[in-house]
Amino acid sequence: MARRKIYPAIYNLFLSGELPEHFAVLAVGRRNKIDEVFRSEAADAIRKFSRVNPGDNRALETLVSRFYYYRADFTQYQGYEKIAALMESLNEKYGTEGNHIYYLAVAPEHFGSIVQNLARSGLADQTNGYKRVVIEKPFGKDLKSAVELNNIITQVFHEDQIFRIDHFLGKEMLQNITVIRFANAFFEPVWNNKFIDHVQITSSEVIGVENRGEYYEKSGAMRDMMQNHMLQLLMLTAMEPPVSLNTNDIRDEKVKVLRSINQIEPKNVNKNVVRGQYTEGYISGKWVPGYRAEDRVSPYSLTETYMAMKVGIENFRWAGVPFYLRTGKRLPVKTTKILVQFRPLPGVIYYKEFSNLESNRIIIEVQPREGVIIRFNGKKPGTRNEIIPVELDFCQNCAVGEVSPDAYERLLLDVMKGNSTLFTRWDEVEHAWRLMDNISKGWQMQPPVIPSYPAGTWGPAESDELLKMDNRKWINP
Repeated sequence: MARRKIYPAIYNLFLSGELPEHFAVLAVGRRNKIDEVFRSEAADAIRKFSRVNPGDNRALETLVSRFYYYRADFTQYQGYEKIAALMESLNEKYGTEGNHIYYLAVAPEHFGSIVQNLARSGLADQTNGYKRVVIEKPFGKDLKSAVELNNIITQVFHEDQIFRIDHFLGKEMLQNITVIRFANAFFEPVWNNKFIDHVQITSSEVIGVENRGEYYEKSGAMRDMMQNHMLQLLMLTAMEPPVSLNTNDIRDEKVKVLRSINQIEPKNVNKNVVRGQYTEGYISGKWVPGYRAEDRVSPYSLTETYMAMKVGIENFRWAGVPFYLRTGKRLPVKTTKILVQFRPLPGVIYYKEFSNLESNRIIIEVQPREGVIIRFNGKKPGTRNEIIPVELDFCQNCAVGEVSPDAYERLLLDVMKGNSTLFTRWDEVEHAWRLMDNISKGWQMQPPVIPSYPAGTWGPAESDELLKMDNRKWINP
């Protein structure tokens, strides 16, 4: 996390002049190393993972000269007082006025103890400068653990000091969804159940679990993707227009979506939710092992690497419109997109002569391609009277030289500014876990088996049946 995302994001903010003049970076870890070694490692990571080529070595050297390292076991209180003393000396050296951001790039089980130790050592005291904490997902493993963790953190930090980060919310096209919907006269009037037949939200990955087998065994697709990323995509797609762009006004509308989702009772999980686990197969012509053969994965694992679900939103805008969500690893392509399928027109005029006319659709592409595709019917050029689907295609990151800022750049900058709009509020987490807990209970009631799918395919056959029951089908890239 730090090497791939955080250090490159800090570097890119530094290059663009977004970082404050007075800053320093202190990394705390268990490995034994000196500042010079840490700075060299950070510079190498920036060269490898930064979206901006660090051709100006002077800028890179200037940045990492402000990087410091302190060896400590952050799960134990011993050492926090020394960390506090070191941070105070950095405050004086760089004039940071006591403003601290604590980024917990650690395993989730350490969040609570770190926050408690920050409080005990005085590092959470806001008497001199602001103190903010950034917490990575997953926030808990179920509702009970999430409540316990939140109780610990809120005893130390106020809600406006807590930044529960979901990097999906920092992606350029995700922020663009509300602009597309609410800043254009021809989108919002048809964004409802009178015109829309259903919505498909897909986030697929080609890679497997790589070296994260131990973590993934505890999380699975539900905790790793569905409970956070996928529900965020759903909320932004379905939310009502906020009364303003104020942080809480936007978050209020997102929470209303979660509260309006029809709860899936454990006994009905099989009708609305599908899980799967990849077996060996071929990705782009290359053989890859099955999940149970991955490093640090149990050979008898029942962890899901794929999850699909159907939900309904019980409000006036969306009543009767199913939302289909799916996410998985070792699928054919890497993509995240929202597909809005419109209702067919009445069977008159062209529909009498052309029985194969397709319904209109809008596709919002989040990653890796960022853009919007509007698909509609048009006459095929020529003397014959033929109608074919055509597309209006807006690509936001296709122009040569145009590279969208990484999500972590935007989110880190927002933390510095104290803007929590793109971060998850506690009640979002709470309602999301309520939905997922019912699904977990339903799975626990089922026999100890899990459907499989070969790597390089679009998931288990049961996923297709989820839509076939409604006379629909997945629309794959």
